[in-house]
Amino acid sequence: MRRPSAPAAPRVSPPDLPPHLQDAVPPRRGSESFQQRWTELADQTDAAHAAITECAIFGASVDRLDLTGATLVDVDVRDLRATTFTARGARLRRVRITGGRIGTLDLADADVDELELRGVRVAYLSLAASRVSDLLVAGCTIGTLDLPQSSVSRASFIDSRADDVDTRGVRAQDLDLRGLEALSFLDPASVRGVILSARQVQELAPALAAALGIRVVD
Repeated sequence: MRRPSAPAAPRVSPPDLPPHLQDAVPPRRGSESFQQRWTELADQTDAAHAAITECAIFGASVDRLDLTGATLVDVDVRDLRATTFTARGARLRRVRITGGRIGTLDLADADVDELELRGVRVAYLSLAASRVSDLLVAGCTIGTLDLPQSSVSRASFIDSRADDVDTRGVRAQDLDLRGLEALSFLDPASVRGVILSARQVQELAPALAAALGIRVVD
């Protein structure tokens, strides 16, 4: 019997940044930023619909960072502390977020291509209705992972954990959840198309049976 092929790994590369970045004023709504670095941001930073290319955010602390509808290409974010980081409807390409704490990371309805999250603590991560290609999540702790109605291809979780995972309506191709320790799936019947380990399937078996209307009697 032919063994199933291994899932395709995400093709993620680090942001392509120049050796030196210029310290500049923080991005603003609709502004264009190129090869700049920010270590401080206003507590309420509104950079919605901005274009941010080859830039970095290092060690900033904000209450709300609004990148709704923005375009981020080759952006490196390190040790960000944010209550809310929203990029709904944004376009992200080669973006890396390392370390830090984020209350809400809202990427709903976004176009995501090459996103790496590494060592981040996120209370609520939303990718609802987003279009995601090449996502790597490593060493992260997530409260709620929201994926309903999203389209995800080549995504992998490594040494990460989540309290709750919502995969309702997700369209998955090579969505590898074997490295994600999840306490619960909101709708176990909706994990069709994702990749799980045998142990994860065993742990989900009672919930899957109940979701499918199967009575299990010993």
